[in-house]
Amino acid sequence: MKRSDLSRRKFLRLGAASAAALSAKRISSQSIPLGPEKFWASARPVPASDRVRFGMIGVGMQGSQLLTQSIELPGIECVAAADLYDGRHQLAREITAKNGLPVTRHYHELLENKEIDCIVAAVPDHWHKQVVVDAVNAGKDIYCEKPMSHSPADGIAMVEATKKTGRIVQIGSQRVSSLICKKAKDMIADGGVGQVMLVEGWLGRNDPTGAWEYPPPPDLSPQTLDWDTWQGTVPKRDFDPFIFARWRCWKEYGTGLAGDLLVHLVSGMMFMLGINEPPNMAASVGGILRWKDGRNMPDVHGTVFYYGDLPVYMRLNLNAEMAETYRIQGPKGILEVGEFGLSYTPQTGKDSGPSYYSAGFPRAMRGAYEKKWHEENDPELGQEPMPETLSFKGPDYDDMHPHLWNFFQSVRSRNPVVEDAIFGHHAALACHMANESYFRRRAVVWDESSQTIKG
Repeated sequence: MKRSDLSRRKFLRLGAASAAALSAKRISSQSIPLGPEKFWASARPVPASDRVRFGMIGVGMQGSQLLTQSIELPGIECVAAADLYDGRHQLAREITAKNGLPVTRHYHELLENKEIDCIVAAVPDHWHKQVVVDAVNAGKDIYCEKPMSHSPADGIAMVEATKKTGRIVQIGSQRVSSLICKKAKDMIADGGVGQVMLVEGWLGRNDPTGAWEYPPPPDLSPQTLDWDTWQGTVPKRDFDPFIFARWRCWKEYGTGLAGDLLVHLVSGMMFMLGINEPPNMAASVGGILRWKDGRNMPDVHGTVFYYGDLPVYMRLNLNAEMAETYRIQGPKGILEVGEFGLSYTPQTGKDSGPSYYSAGFPRAMRGAYEKKWHEENDPELGQEPMPETLSFKGPDYDDMHPHLWNFFQSVRSRNPVVEDAIFGHHAALACHMANESYFRRRAVVWDESSQTIKG
C-alpha cells in the first residue's frame, strides 16, 4: 500500500500545482529550500537504544496514514495496534509487514505494555479526551489527531492531565510543521504586510467522499466491531454501519466541518501570526444545504472571529471545490498562502494619482490641484516603479512526516513539541465556538473566568 493511495491532499496536488499565481505586472519566483535531506528517507541504521517504539490506537482512514508514515521514519517502530474493528487488525499487519504484530480491541493493553514508549492515536473525536487522559496517566507520551477535543470541557481535562503528568502531547494539525507556513510566518514577522488588519481563509470540497459519505467496510457487523464500546458515553443506539464510517456528520461523535477542516485553517493561522489563545468572539452562518443524509452538522459553515482586535473570516464548504488558502492583509501588502506555495504582493498604501474627490472642484481649482500633485508625486522618466509579486513554491512536500518526526524526536529528547496540548486546546476552542454559534444562531464569546462558551 502506497501513502498516496489514501492521501486526499496528495490526490489534489496535481490540480493545485497547475493553479496560476496571483496576476502582477512582473513576477519574481523562487523556491523554498527544504533544508536538510528528507530525514525519513535516511538509510543510516539507528541503534536499538535510540529506537522509539510506539503503539497505534485507531487504524482507520487517518490512522492508517499515520501508521504508514511513522514507520518510514528512521528509528521508529510500531510494537502493537488497537482498533475496535477487526478488519483493521489485518490492515495494521499489512502496513507494518508484520504478520505477528500484536493487535487488540482493547487499547489499555497498549498502555500497559512496557515495551511501548509512546502512542499515536487516530480515533473519533468523542474518544480523544479519554484516550489522551488514559495515556498520560499511564506514563505514555501521545500524538493525538486533530481536533484535540470534542468539547471545551474535554480540552480543559486534557490540558490538566498533561500538566499533572508532565507527559508529551502533540496534536495532529500539521500546518504548524509546514515549510510554507514557516516562510509566511517569517515574512509576517519581518513586517512584509505591516500590521495585520484582516485574515481570510477558505477550503472547499465537492464530492461525496469529501462530504464524509464514506463506504462502510462490507463485513462490518456487531461480530466484527465492538459497537457498544465505540459509542462511548454517547446515548446508545442500534448498530449502524454508516454512523461508524461517517461519524463526522453527527455532533454526538464528531465536530463537523469545524473539527475536520476549520482546525487546519485556525492552527495554521495561529502559527503564522504567533497567536496562542482562543478567539474572544465567534459568529457563524451556514446550514445543511446539499447533503441531506440525516447528518446534523452543516455542509456550509462560515465564521467571523475576533482575536483581540483582529477580524478573521474563515469559510468551509462541502459544495464547491476550493483549495486551502489564506489571505493575510495589511497596509504594506497581501500574503496569499496555499498548501503548495505562497504569493506576496506589496502595496505602497499611497495614492497612485490625484484624488478623484477633486472632481467636485471648480475647473481651475481642479487643474491647479492636479498640476501640483503631479509635480510632487510623479517619478522621473525612466524611474517608474515596477510592481512585483513574489511567488514561493514549495517542494513536493507532505507536512505529516515532519510533524510526526517532531513528536518522536521530543519523545527521545524530552524537548517541547511544536503543537502541545495548550496550543491544540486553543485551536479546538475556535472550532467549538464556531459550532456553538451555528447552533445558537448568535455570536458567542469565550469566558476565561468560567472556562465556558457564552452567548
